[in-house]
Amino acid sequence: MGVLDDRVAIVTGSARGIGRATAELLIEHGAKVVINDLDGDVAQQTASEIGGETAVFSGDLTKGDAPDQLVRTAIDSFGRLDIIVNNAGYTLDAPVHKLSDDWWQRMLDIHVTVPFKVIRAAAPHLREPAKKEREEGREVFRKIVNVSSTTGMFGNAGQANYAAGKAGVVGLTKTVAKEWGQFKVNVNAVAFGFVETRLTDAKVDENVMEIDGEQVQLGIPEQLRGMAAMMIPLGRGASPKEAAGGVFFLCSPWSNYVHGQVLNITGGMFGGMVT
Repeated sequence: MGVLDDRVAIVTGSARGIGRATAELLIEHGAKVVINDLDGDVAQQTASEIGGETAVFSGDLTKGDAPDQLVRTAIDSFGRLDIIVNNAGYTLDAPVHKLSDDWWQRMLDIHVTVPFKVIRAAAPHLREPAKKEREEGREVFRKIVNVSSTTGMFGNAGQANYAAGKAGVVGLTKTVAKEWGQFKVNVNAVAFGFVETRLTDAKVDENVMEIDGEQVQLGIPEQLRGMAAMMIPLGRGASPKEAAGGVFFLCSPWSNYVHGQVLNITGGMFGGMVT
């Protein structure tokens, strides 16, 4: 028996990195998971590799009604929805005086607007069952976990757009928590520090992703990578699995009375290093 048996989860951006590690943990403990990624081939490969019961929704969640289609995939595949992890994201770095309108808007779109639209699309499937359960005198907890960053809490040079997006998702989290607590939907966020993913790998030519046909450079300068060990009391960055552990806690029954909170997963570091 798993603690998440029969639970259905959506994890956005779950073909790689923290998202994949989160999906693996949820499946390990009994959940059925919708895998999502921009790259459909990678999403299908991940679903085949991690085992368990999965469905796949590929596509850009910032486009059209993709968030609604994502939620519909969960309902059509498994008949219900219990857990949402809004994890998808990336960075576009530039100092404020060189930051374009497009790069500013892209970060707000993926880090704030997409979580909002996914949550809104999921509302009937999270709120309506709770009304019936309340009439029956039962408490059934459902979970939303939004992914923020220490950059959203403390800022980080060259990342005004990313910081604004990650700060915005904290405000979204706390507001939905106030609105949906009566329906026993736990709404929380995690703020990651330095996690070993594509976003914190070295900024080299081959560390890129493609969005709308454009190559987007990922990674951070090697000098900043070298500083991480000195800034983190535990002496190193987190693995994706370690980062996913905090998300799993907020998806589990052990977090039923944790609500409207931001869990810092930083190894003790407090400052603006980026996930």
